[in-house]
Amino acid sequence: MFHQQQHDLISSSGPTEAELASDGELTKFLANAAGSVEESPDESMLRAEVLGHLDQVVKEWVKHVTTSRGFSPLFVAQANAKIFTFGSYRLGVHYPGADIDALCVGPRHATREEDFFILLHDMLREMPQVTELHPVPEAHVPLLKFKFQGISVDLLYARLALWVIPEDLDLSHDSILCNVDEQSVRSLNGCRVTDRILRLVPNILAFRTTLRCIKLWARRRGVYSNVMGFLGGVNWALLVARICQLYPNAVPSMLLSRFFRVYTQWRWPCPVMLCEIEQGTPSLGLPVWDPQKNPRDRTHLMPIITPAYPCMNSSYNVSASTLQVIRDQFENANQICKAVEMRQAKWSALFDTFPFFEAYNNYLQIDTMAIDEDDLRTWKGWVESRLRQLTLRIERDTKLLLQCHPYPCEFVDKSKQVQRHTAFFMGLQRGRAGVPVQVEGQQQFNIQGAVAEFRHAVNSYCHRKPGMEVRVSHIRRKQIPPFVFPGGVRPSRPQKPLVSGLPELESLSNSPPSSHAQEGQAGGECDESRNSLPKRQKARLIDCTGLRPTHSSSIFPSRRQEDACTDYVNDFLCHDIKWSAGKASDKLSDPSKKRKWAADADRTKSGRCEEGNVRGDSFVPRTGTENEQYFTALRSGFANVCVMSGSNSKRVCVSIPILPPSRHDQTESGSVDELE
Repeated sequence: MFHQQQHDLISSSGPTEAELASDGELTKFLANAAGSVEESPDESMLRAEVLGHLDQVVKEWVKHVTTSRGFSPLFVAQANAKIFTFGSYRLGVHYPGADIDALCVGPRHATREEDFFILLHDMLREMPQVTELHPVPEAHVPLLKFKFQGISVDLLYARLALWVIPEDLDLSHDSILCNVDEQSVRSLNGCRVTDRILRLVPNILAFRTTLRCIKLWARRRGVYSNVMGFLGGVNWALLVARICQLYPNAVPSMLLSRFFRVYTQWRWPCPVMLCEIEQGTPSLGLPVWDPQKNPRDRTHLMPIITPAYPCMNSSYNVSASTLQVIRDQFENANQICKAVEMRQAKWSALFDTFPFFEAYNNYLQIDTMAIDEDDLRTWKGWVESRLRQLTLRIERDTKLLLQCHPYPCEFVDKSKQVQRHTAFFMGLQRGRAGVPVQVEGQQQFNIQGAVAEFRHAVNSYCHRKPGMEVRVSHIRRKQIPPFVFPGGVRPSRPQKPLVSGLPELESLSNSPPSSHAQEGQAGGECDESRNSLPKRQKARLIDCTGLRPTHSSSIFPSRRQEDACTDYVNDFLCHDIKWSAGKASDKLSDPSKKRKWAADADRTKSGRCEEGNVRGDSFVPRTGTENEQYFTALRSGFANVCVMSGSNSKRVCVSIPILPPSRHDQTESGSVDELE
């Protein structure tokens, strides 16, 4: 299985001049974006100082625990605990503002429930350097969250079967897992996986540079969050490490391009592995990821296997909806990388922020309220951890016909004075694994049950206090509150191509003229041809205002899904004719189909289209690339239609405005009605 996804390795020769030039441009971009990618030397020194202080605190804590257990003074003097780092800090790719993932390793007589979450918690709370202390004992991996001198720290605890923790302790040996509880195994796995990754990559410097780029890209495209159902730091590190193994001599720019090319073609749920799965010592008996033996492992949609024993799936949180979002973003980035290789775009286009609030017509707004900042910090963390369950429940109730896109970012409404407030948003659209749903008319999805279950699960929080509230509401795009936008001002809708960073085709304009003065600039030569048309034909083309898109996705469709992904003319209120994405010329090459499509478009009722086609005019089929851009224009609010005039045999490109979808009041039952 490990060799099934092997791709062509590059030769042993070094990079070409073109690759070196492209890598130089990427390095220049990273240097300009260093404030969001790398820390300053002062910040690095502060983090090292924080870790030193924290190591002294846990040593004093374990000595206090040993004394309270009644051990001899000699044993108390030998008592020890040790701090290890893992994650982005250990890999050397942490960015400004990121937290430090740390592991406290303690002896067998220092318990997690009493000593770590009570005694150590009280010691940290009394320290003036420690702020925002928040224990999370109920998490999958229990931890303490706090800030030490302004640096965020996530502190885990592993209780080893040792009476004394040596200073030269090596966590890479499997013997360290003997007689250890399950929570300690999960805590130790972070350090063991990080060290194993650094040993398995052929070039650590190229790996770090590429991983910085991928983490920056993932944060800006909204797919960096393990708790939301996307991928976290260790997941992205494993994916990058696999590309480094496949291309051991490549420079970072080539690794970045091959990253998106490989994972766009990856056949999930085929797992990504850096090495063969280790079964470990039989005496340990720890479970490893094995879909042939464990039925639960067969349900994982995007398995990314950790290289250290016990090998686990680090991306078990990924759902069907979030997997589709990730795949769409991979495809979008792959197209930009191809344009960069052809010198048609720059690397900066790859890192454009995803326009989440322009991508969908329907959203769920999840508001969390609390009395003060401390309660809000605890409450919003709990609500955020439950959002993945809301996504799964919506997928269950709608049979995956309603795709959810939870946005891994929180927004604060500062206008609320009585209560502290934080809001999360989730985009909604029709579609099953990216394929448009074939429905007649409007289809409604009742998610009242999913929302009710989510509220019940959230309100069952054992540490809930008065004033902690959660509210879920369905809103349209025009109802998005202004506090989510920079400065609290709603920007004008951007006019961007489907694939950001790629040049638009000359035959398509996403910004039709808004006045007669602007028509000359927007239409170009098309204006002269349009004026030469007869009045009857001109009116028929311009008056097609009944066209309405039925789904709002602006994410680039996968090439390998073209055969299954079919856009119907029914989406534009012209029925019975299929228009395959990327293959329009094949579908409409038959003249009889052209006549049938034109006849179906002859509608005199409801103001959709006037009587037409008496002159034998027909719509010209487009090529694959033009067709993709054509559907983007429809979803952006305007459509460009090319026609052949029977009188003068000229090809004319005309902009058609699309009426906005009808708005409906939000239902109290929580149902999402009439998704466009």
